Amino acid sequence: MPYGRITGWAVDLPEKVLTNADLASMVDTSDEWITERSGISSRHVDGTVTEMSTVAGRAALAMAGVSPNQVDLLLLATTTSDQMIPASSSVVQDNLGLSCGAMDLNAACSGFVYGLVTAMQFVEGGMERVLLIGSDALSRFTNWEDRTTCVLFGDGAGAVVIERNGSQPSLLGWDLMSDGSAADLLYCEHDDKIVMHGQEVFRKAVLAMEKAATTAMERAGTSIDDIALVVPHQANIRIIDTALKRLGIPREKAALVLQRTGNTSAASIPLALVDALDAGRVAPGDLLLLVGFGAGMTSAAAVLRWNPPEN
Repeated sequence: MPYGRITGWAVDLPEKVLTNADLASMVDTSDEWITERSGISSRHVDGTVTEMSTVAGRAALAMAGVSPNQVDLLLLATTTSDQMIPASSSVVQDNLGLSCGAMDLNAACSGFVYGLVTAMQFVEGGMERVLLIGSDALSRFTNWEDRTTCVLFGDGAGAVVIERNGSQPSLLGWDLMSDGSAADLLYCEHDDKIVMHGQEVFRKAVLAMEKAATTAMERAGTSIDDIALVVPHQANIRIIDTALKRLGIPREKAALVLQRTGNTSAASIPLALVDALDAGRVAPGDLLLLVGFGAGMTSAAAVLRWNPPEN
């Protein structure tokens, strides 16, 4: 049987860039303080989920050579839909000229991996093509007077086209999990701003990433030595470094973009993945480990064999 594989990809970031120096003029902080504690130097802000998703989705379809009428399903991973009703995916569907099912998927920062696993199930169940987008506009929900959180978040989108035309499986193993007992550590009420208890999130996030990654690799029948590149959720360099150390992975094997994007929630893994692809860091047959965590506390990991179409 044919298997699902990624055949097109693209990203979008808002034009407006907020640097650490800009933040230092807004709250009691400094570039040195932010960089040391988060690894972030700048982030893009003032984006909207529907606009960013539309731009990234259109470019990914063009790269794959897929026309709008060939798409069977649109999955939009987001936790910051432009409005409560309708789902942002419906607006993006219309913007792109699609005639298919469309739905939002909210697993916070784990959303893209949740979406990837979900999309693969649909494709291998018979659908020919799924457009998967991870997109979040966290700047809209950021408290710009809270120096502990406003330095972290940014906006962005990443999209991939998944087609049922691979000769071998791409998704080799995965793990999806949620620990609702930690839901009060990172949250945002309706019409309010993001609240985060950083130390507790740090501790749980590292353990969640380690467990998700280990479980996904066990299910794939692989080990750390088999992994060519790790694509972690771009939340905080300290969280990433600690999780990588526990997994026995050097930072050199990780895809990192948070220094210029900040934490973009469901967009962060596709942003880092596309950056690595564009930089030539991924070769056909490479095994990739995508792993993240998010509010909820959700966690997700997937072992993906890179199996692009032949040029």
